[in-house]
Amino acid sequence: MKFGSSGLRGLASELVGKPSGLYTEAFGSRLVAGGVQPKAKVFIGRDLRDSSPTIAANCMAALVAGGFQPIDCGAIPTPALALYARQHGAAALMVTGSHIPADRNGIKFYNPQGEISKADEAAMARYAAERSEAYNAPPAIGTALPGHHDQAITAYRARANDILGPESLSGMRLGIYQHSSVAADLLVHILQSFGAHVIPVGKSDTFVPVDTEAVDPTTIAKFKGWAREFKLDAIVSTDADADRPLIADENGDLFRGDLIGLATALFLHADIVVTPVTSNSGISETFGFEVVRTKVGSPFVIEAMEASSHAGRIVVGFEANGGVLLGSDCFLHGKTLTALPTRDSLLPILAVLGLVASTGHALSCQRELWSLPACASERLENFPVERSRGLMRRFADPDALQQFLAPFGTVAEIDETDGLRTLMLNGEIIHLRPSGNAPELRCYSEAANHERAKAIVELTLERARAISSTNETEVV
Repeated sequence: MKFGSSGLRGLASELVGKPSGLYTEAFGSRLVAGGVQPKAKVFIGRDLRDSSPTIAANCMAALVAGGFQPIDCGAIPTPALALYARQHGAAALMVTGSHIPADRNGIKFYNPQGEISKADEAAMARYAAERSEAYNAPPAIGTALPGHHDQAITAYRARANDILGPESLSGMRLGIYQHSSVAADLLVHILQSFGAHVIPVGKSDTFVPVDTEAVDPTTIAKFKGWAREFKLDAIVSTDADADRPLIADENGDLFRGDLIGLATALFLHADIVVTPVTSNSGISETFGFEVVRTKVGSPFVIEAMEASSHAGRIVVGFEANGGVLLGSDCFLHGKTLTALPTRDSLLPILAVLGLVASTGHALSCQRELWSLPACASERLENFPVERSRGLMRRFADPDALQQFLAPFGTVAEIDETDGLRTLMLNGEIIHLRPSGNAPELRCYSEAANHERAKAIVELTLERARAISSTNETEVV
């Protein structure tokens, strides 16, 4: 088991049983250390992976054994669970592997203040290591636990009404790519409530991992087909646990996650924007807000949001995957939209659609109006962590990095905030970064046009695969 960019992750077969109970006990120890009282409620949610109900049951049994009162919220979006727990001043635990493959899973932990910190993760990992041999998983709970699924969903839907006004999306034709998202039906109901004509597409009875930063060509082809067939203004979706949005324009072309974040920041009139180094470099103070860059991962974004918080200023965080975190209350349509400092997909989806509806500009036109560098991203799946680390060590040598990137020109600057983000002399950006929560190597690029950015990513990953699979010291 390993803590990644957001939560504990690992193979589902290795998380079921003792490990999930052990890390839940470690979580409980942090709650007690933080002043949470005995018999306190802990809200539990899960995504739709086959392994999630079993892991959730393991976690609930461990909580009962630790003296807590678990409240089962069932299959629910992560941000809905986080919001409901926040409203009750309670801790929460979400069983989800988010976007990673179906044979993997994970757990996201929330204390009463919100997502746990990197310090909490480190303390829990130490606790689990020290207790591993002595820990015995508690027996399964014999009786049904209190369920608050409907109440949590109702609270999440109520918050949506603070984002847009009545009939805000009237006249829009929207496709909803449902796949196996835990928000598949919820999105239909919410968008219809704002007056949109909704066409659900692509629902799956088997689990489909959707990575909003690396959408496969087959899915993009489906988007283009649906956009033509149904004459859509946009297609929206989420990842498995609905903390990351996925949006395509009227042509079926992806509206990248960092552009989703930018649209949301502008929609909310943000004063401060916090976003990782992987987000488009063109997102800058020229848009009227201060920009703070961080490492990849919601804990880093949250930490920087808290450090940047000032009374009366609107703080918005977002990641290149599109997940938006609201660090402060803000006012929309005469209502107060309360802070929710965890990744959310619903706020950015409604913000982007609201922007389209209010401006009358097609989503593809909005991208062109901003004139940002073209970006692309992709990953090498099933790429062992050791190989990724080996590449990072190799390329820490500037000469080796220059040799590796020679097909793209001359290296001008190197940013090591998270992985290796290289600015080339011609202005192009090539960023290699090991994933924080899966055996994957990610590559991000920026160039003058999308075709060039995509070609950079493809060739970079091809060369990375080649160099890591051989013992040669030279790049061919």
